[in-house]
Amino acid sequence: MSLKINHRLLPLITLAGVSLAGASIGMASQPASDAPSATNTYEDTAPLSAVAQLGKKLFYDPSLSGGGQMSCSTCHDPNNHYAPANGLSVQLGGAHLDQPGIRTVPSLAYKMSTPSFSVGAESAADEAAEAAPMTEASGVALANTPATVAGPLTAQAVIKADSTAPDLVPQGGMFWDGRVDSLEEQALQPMISPFEMANADAATVYAKLKQGYGKDIAALFGSNVLSDQDMAIAEVGFALARYQIEEPSFHPYSSKYDYYLRGKTTLSEAEARGLKLFDDANKGNCASCHLDKIIGDGQMPNFTDFEFEALGAPRNPDIPANADPHYYDTGICGPLRNDTYSAQPQNCGLFKTPTLRNVASRSVFFHNGVYHSLEDVTRFYVKRDTNPEEIYPKDASGIVQKFNDLPQQYQANIDIIDAPMNRKRGDTPALNDAETADVVAFLKTLTDGYDLAKDGMKAAK
Repeated sequence: MSLKINHRLLPLITLAGVSLAGASIGMASQPASDAPSATNTYEDTAPLSAVAQLGKKLFYDPSLSGGGQMSCSTCHDPNNHYAPANGLSVQLGGAHLDQPGIRTVPSLAYKMSTPSFSVGAESAADEAAEAAPMTEASGVALANTPATVAGPLTAQAVIKADSTAPDLVPQGGMFWDGRVDSLEEQALQPMISPFEMANADAATVYAKLKQGYGKDIAALFGSNVLSDQDMAIAEVGFALARYQIEEPSFHPYSSKYDYYLRGKTTLSEAEARGLKLFDDANKGNCASCHLDKIIGDGQMPNFTDFEFEALGAPRNPDIPANADPHYYDTGICGPLRNDTYSAQPQNCGLFKTPTLRNVASRSVFFHNGVYHSLEDVTRFYVKRDTNPEEIYPKDASGIVQKFNDLPQQYQANIDIIDAPMNRKRGDTPALNDAETADVVAFLKTLTDGYDLAKDGMKAAK
């Protein structure tokens, strides 16, 4: 059963103009004891609106889960930039916190800039911000097929250099597969996921909301809302979304790199070398997807183009679902998405490109958490094709099982065109170990909460 959501426009400014702003809320739930602290040092200290205050209470309330032990903040830890603080490949949820998920939990930081899911031409602003525009291809086989478009919902990969037609790429949406469009929907889906907050159904969620927050919902949205299950749930989703938009720690832009872009600090030699490699179209080429430049309107970079890519990350045996050799996580094609897009073979194996902001504070990487260090992630990119025996397991005959986490029929979707994944077996990797270390040094500048004064003291010593 899904939760029905009203698609309300979420402006990217606070609710200062909303008539309800400033109204006091008396919650029946427990205090928000996990309120942001580690990164709560922002210039924008405007108080949360009344709706966002409700969202904050909901965010930290474990009583809204099926077992009464899990809140949004359980996985989206405010002290770790709203990502899990542990090193588990997948988080444990359910009524007894013993049911494993199937994908790593993305951070909620910087989610408010995510556009709705669509398949279409690449954003002109994003394209202009790319250090080296990519050849937009899900895979060689797709790229070599005629670029026919069967309908408005069909994503047909094409190569820019070979076509004058617009490049149609999946982009936007929430979760690794982009299956919902808004922060409201993203906030509510975990409530009925059996391996997350594990409520039995929407009616159960509605009953808990009425019991714990009925007076506040009625005060903020009207008593009529409280008598309508779908409307009440939708407004709660709106409140959770407002909290994520108005609370500065969800999008502080306070990393060393932000200070660097503002001209307030300099990068170390290793960090500067790493940035150059990050941008180099023939080396790291990271900035082709993880955009790192201020765009025309002065918006700081989000380090993602919100597009989808099939990378062929190796299968992670630590995910219990992978014990079934016939089980595959194919991203847009499921198992958590079931719509027109998921039925299109060219979308299988594609996952959304995550932001790299605060990536050094993460303990697991890629959708399946197969890697636990930035060094290993970087080596994957540069050695996947030159030294696959270092990346993938071998079968009983000693043959390397390349792309072993995607069925054979979808492996043509995997990008083998764009650097550094455009090399052949035996070629020299695009980055050596020293260059990999430099890229990692740069990635560490993307962690929010940079202390300019402290860094200056270190430099002085």
